[in-house]
Amino acid sequence: MYRTAASRARALKGSLSRSLRPARYASSSAVATSSTSQGFLGWLTGGSSGSVISLDMPLHGVSLPPPLADHVEPSKLKITTLPNGLKIASEMSPNPAASIGLYVDCGSIYEAPYFHGATHLLERMAFKSTTNRSHLRLVREIEAIGGNTSASASREQMSYTIDALKTYVPEMVEVLIDSVRNPAFLDWEVNEELRKMKVEVAELAKNPMGFLMEAVHSAGYSGALANPLYAPESALHRLNGELLEEFMTENFTAARMVLAASGVEHEDLLKVVEPLTSDLPNVPRQAEPKSQYTGGDFRQHTGGEATHFALAFEVPGWKNEKEALIASVLQMLMGGGGSFSAGGPGKGMHSWLYLRILNEYQQVQSCTAFTSIFDNTGLFGIYGCSSPEFAAKAIELAAKELKDVAGGKVNQKHLDRAKAATKSAVLMNLESRMIAAEDIGRQILTYGERKPVEQFLKAVDELTLKDITDFTSKIISKPLTMGSFGDVLSVPSYDTVSSKFC
Repeated sequence: MYRTAASRARALKGSLSRSLRPARYASSSAVATSSTSQGFLGWLTGGSSGSVISLDMPLHGVSLPPPLADHVEPSKLKITTLPNGLKIASEMSPNPAASIGLYVDCGSIYEAPYFHGATHLLERMAFKSTTNRSHLRLVREIEAIGGNTSASASREQMSYTIDALKTYVPEMVEVLIDSVRNPAFLDWEVNEELRKMKVEVAELAKNPMGFLMEAVHSAGYSGALANPLYAPESALHRLNGELLEEFMTENFTAARMVLAASGVEHEDLLKVVEPLTSDLPNVPRQAEPKSQYTGGDFRQHTGGEATHFALAFEVPGWKNEKEALIASVLQMLMGGGGSFSAGGPGKGMHSWLYLRILNEYQQVQSCTAFTSIFDNTGLFGIYGCSSPEFAAKAIELAAKELKDVAGGKVNQKHLDRAKAATKSAVLMNLESRMIAAEDIGRQILTYGERKPVEQFLKAVDELTLKDITDFTSKIISKPLTMGSFGDVLSVPSYDTVSSKFC
């Protein structure tokens, strides 16, 4: 539930122009008593002014807009399903801009071995040349409306979004749908992106946390979720435009798409979207490829002055709403961060891992809880970084903290702080129309509807200490997934670490 807002934080706040603020009355006034008084105008011009108009006098011929109401009812979400299965969803907002996204139930889990890396390349080929527009023309049209575009690929879904003023909704929709439906996949553009992907894959090894997040998925699962999110280097020579066309034909069908918008009247959106999407193939939605959690161990020794490690366990997915919610609150409760964090709100200075590990052991450079939740399964774990000689102790400490939470060492103060932080993060994120549109699209792909935010807040409030301890006890009883990177010579064996959770 609220999968987008709960997993990342972005804040895009609009502001009213000074000229539109209702400064109807000033708190002071100045009236000149004689023609020789040196008022503000006289000081500014170096001369004298006759009389200065009082600041509480309304300006002749100037009418101010009415003030906003103290409470504005949130817009109701409207959803329409076209005959071919494509869903169109939107909600209004007082914001002058609109965000529109096309969300597809298609990620790396749908890649057969022959297609490995296809979604990674599709992400990079977004908003390139189409059969109707050159890339230059596309960029010019987006610039002309002051638009902003983005695309992202995950293991289960892909998203294409555009953001601009509401007055340009028809242009936004047309550019968005043309970019997704009619990519040209020109050879020179594909080859250019493949070169960039090769650099990107090489750079991943310089991001130990990102590298380990990939590694624990491949080690912890068999089946679709073990597929790499980034294109394997061995696949780069095989990827091309023809392969992308074949992959899109199989997976970009109407029943697996949601077009979601924030800040757009639903009827206006329907008028533009329906003619452009009504001919999409009406193909039954295929079942999600199977994945099986197994646990496992991944190690890569590269030397260096640090040991990076991750300990993870399986948790239920978003479709098990309560337990996915508990995983999100538990992540916030355990928190953590880097030893050089500046602190302050949201930096984790009062979180469980910060207080009990980072503040106590200088050898630990980073220690933070993470979640990676999908529709039907997910991972919860702790990532850490320490000096090589302290690696065994750091892993033992991380395991001990999970055991302590499962053993009931968390008190009500810790839980209340985590619950408040979780609700705050979600509500602040939903102030962004871009995140709101994304949340609409992704929830409809997962649940077929969008859950009310009030339901989420109520569920968080109802969580108890017993829920946290029972949930943690349950997940650490499952097989461990372990990953290590850097100087791994001092990392204990998989069986040794697993035994610490017994």
